[in-house]
Amino acid sequence: MALDDLQLLNEAAEAIKMSKKDSSSSSDSLFRIPPHYYVHVLDQTANVTRVEVGPQTFIRKDNERVIVGPNAMVVVPPRHYCVVENPVVRGEDGQVVCDASGQARLLHADTEVRLHQDPFPLYPGEKLSSAVLPLKVFKEGEVVRSAGDEWLFGPGTYVPRPEVEEVADIKAIIIGPNQALRLRARLETTDWKGQKRVAGEEWLVTRVGAYMPGVYEEVAKMVNAHVLTEKTALLVRATRTFTDSRGVRRKNGEEWLVRFDDMETFIPDVYEEVVEEREVTTLTSRQYCVICDPVGPDGKPQLGQRRLVRGEKSFFLQPDRWMVTGPVEFVPPIEVGGGGSADGLSQLDRTEGIYVRNNRTGEVRAVCGQTYMLTQDEELWEKELPASVVELLRTDALADRGGYRELRRSATNKSHDELSDRTRVITYRVPHNAAVQVYDYKAKRSRVVFGPDLVMLEPDEQFTQLSLSGGKPKKPNTIRALSLLLGPDFCTDIIAYNWHFDVGNKTAEDACKIFSVPDFVGDACKAIASRVRGAVAQRPFDDFHKNSAKIIRQSVFGLDDAGKVRKQFVFPQNNLVVTSIDIQSVEPVDQRTRDSLQKSVQLAIEITTNAQEAAAKHEAERTEAGGARPTRAAEDQGRGGRGAGATGQAKAEAQSRAEAARIEGEAAVEQAGLKARAANIEAESELERLRSAREAELKYTEESNQLEIARFQGDGQHRDREGLVGLGQAAGTESAVQRPR
Repeated sequence: MALDDLQLLNEAAEAIKMSKKDSSSSSDSLFRIPPHYYVHVLDQTANVTRVEVGPQTFIRKDNERVIVGPNAMVVVPPRHYCVVENPVVRGEDGQVVCDASGQARLLHADTEVRLHQDPFPLYPGEKLSSAVLPLKVFKEGEVVRSAGDEWLFGPGTYVPRPEVEEVADIKAIIIGPNQALRLRARLETTDWKGQKRVAGEEWLVTRVGAYMPGVYEEVAKMVNAHVLTEKTALLVRATRTFTDSRGVRRKNGEEWLVRFDDMETFIPDVYEEVVEEREVTTLTSRQYCVICDPVGPDGKPQLGQRRLVRGEKSFFLQPDRWMVTGPVEFVPPIEVGGGGSADGLSQLDRTEGIYVRNNRTGEVRAVCGQTYMLTQDEELWEKELPASVVELLRTDALADRGGYRELRRSATNKSHDELSDRTRVITYRVPHNAAVQVYDYKAKRSRVVFGPDLVMLEPDEQFTQLSLSGGKPKKPNTIRALSLLLGPDFCTDIIAYNWHFDVGNKTAEDACKIFSVPDFVGDACKAIASRVRGAVAQRPFDDFHKNSAKIIRQSVFGLDDAGKVRKQFVFPQNNLVVTSIDIQSVEPVDQRTRDSLQKSVQLAIEITTNAQEAAAKHEAERTEAGGARPTRAAEDQGRGGRGAGATGQAKAEAQSRAEAARIEGEAAVEQAGLKARAANIEAESELERLRSAREAELKYTEESNQLEIARFQGDGQHRDREGLVGLGQAAGTESAVQRPR
């Protein structure tokens, strides 16, 4: 059935090509629809869209318009499926249900899974949410986790349903001998033994064979057993209070030895951690030793006691140590031995750090931006880096682009720098407008740092190396770098492109997306080259040779609804945006085609040259046959031209002199006006000065006269008063003489 459908589709495609050739000569009202093809017809009177299915010759009415097609029907081969969004409603008889106006009814915002069937058209409003995909076949020991935490067990063929969302494919985990699977409960559940587990609880599964994790179980890690011998033992510490597999209750922080006499292989429990492996201490017949704080029969250290051990004997010592910090004078007693002296303090800036490892727990951490001294259980830890990463750390991401081979040769000649001390925290300066991805292998997550910034690696982090294509044409694995430049920038293949990364608001999702394609240069060049090849293959060579730039831009950027070339081409996988294209040259790749084109061009040039030479020769003969008349006409025309030139020159000189005189006159008038205005201002200021002087002089004279008048009036009153006093005295004397009479 599938082969017949493919054959029919091929025949239909040939029919469409023939119909397209015929359509140029016929009107737009006639459509030839091959088998397994369909068109959408819009009735502009009722605004209803219907489907016309081939094979038929469809004649469009005046009030109708074909809006889609002819398009090929959807073909679903056996053991395949497709998902249709907004499917049509079908009745009990399987026919499409239409409303009163004749429009097919749709189940909006719904999906329908369609399996193998006859080719079917897409009704108006329907669309494929994905391509036709094969059905998944699951083997025994595999399950599919679906929405609602339901499990579909294999073997079997899984048929998708609209209400079921496939989340993950899970395979059974094989547990071998001397291995255990560490599980963690995501929610409250019951394990395979029927024991209830709470959320966050961890336990071990030691059963050998295949194990399928439960619905709410997640695998923490696979634990391998430690093989014990008669000369080795394991120092184990309890991380919390619990009862071990031998029925002994252990307290939090308690330490004990697991020896070969106890068990041959040891698998640490969930609440146990292996501190270190101890070697046996062997004494010969002529040796002895004194053990301080020996362990008693109950497994507890007897503090303050000693025990003498004589050879021949082998035993495991259970020591401990501590640190005495200075400044202090310390004299160790006989029971204490000096383990060693620690180095001085590590004074660290905010951009500096060291890697510290705990010898008891094995945990490695980074200490940054503080003054730090190692404790008795800590030591400096060296971080291992690949040689390629060390070379890239010593380079400039912007200045050393394109010279990776020369960079490798020059990097070996550089002196050792801070990278030689692997105990220091590895740092990398991210340049401006760049991004660096760092992956944490322990936490299984990545983070992206945008520049300008400083990256400080944690103990379990590594840089993500970029391997990009380079050269012309592009070759993979040519350029290596740690930082991804975000652009705008350009890359040159046979065609040059301008590009940049659209990171939006620099969210975590957008940041991780730009690193999703390892070689974005090669991917972009291949995608654009594929589009160009597809467009060029459909055009004749002469048409492409004349309109190469336009054809290439249309093939890469595409056309919008208005028929104009779009401004950019976006890669949704990593948000890479190509903004412009520069065509440097258009040359055939095939040598024979190139030689034929070169011969054709040379022949065309030769034909054009011969034609021009013949035309020039014919014109010369015709001119010579004309006699002296053309010569005289040329001379007259030359004299007329010289006279017109002289007239024009005289006219231009007269106009320039008139313009100069006009400018001089205007300047003189303006200068006279300015002089008159200055004289007027000077006269007004002099008049104002004289007026002020005269007013001051008049005021002074008036005040002087007033003072003189007042002085004369005062002197007259004084003389009158003295005369009146004299008269009074004279009158009094006379009256006194006459009174006795």
